[in-house]
Parts: sequence; C-alpha cells; structure tokens
Amino acid sequence: MKITFKLYATLTDYLPAQARYGNRVELEVASDATIADVIAPYGLPMKLVHLVLVNGHYIAPPNRATRTFEEGDVLAIWPPVAGG
Repeated sequence: MKITFKLYATLTDYLPAQARYGNRVELEVASDATIADVIAPYGLPMKLVHLVLVNGHYIAPPNRATRTFEEGDVLAIWPPVAGG
C-alpha cells in the first residue's frame, strides 16, 4: 500500500536528496508495516523522533512499534524543538 512519509526541520537531512526540498517521500509499505518499520531504513536516531503524527493524530511512543497503516496515510515526524 502507499503512504506518505514526511520529515520536518533538521530531520529532512535523513530523506533522500531529491525528497528534501518537499520534505516528503511516497512509500510502498507492507500491510503489516509499523511506524518503527518505516523509520528504520532512514537511520533516524530515536532521540530525534519526538512528535509523530499519522493523519494529524498524535502517536504516543509506546504505540509506534505496533501502529500500522491504511492506504493513503500520512506519517509526519518532527524533532524536539528548543527555543526561547
């Protein structure tokens, strides 16, 4: 099935070069693929995987290893943000 994988802020550096401008890639994933499965090939350090949304809904850390997808889902990930 196809999903969209989006990375924001400094995480865009983990996307393939051709995808960095638009901060997204379209992926073909298995029906049993989890969020953790999608993230793994990109080498994202888990300490940088802070805010995880699927179709705009927050996915808590304990659920990221078991949450699967439906056709057309959008997985978006932001790193921790600091500032003042």
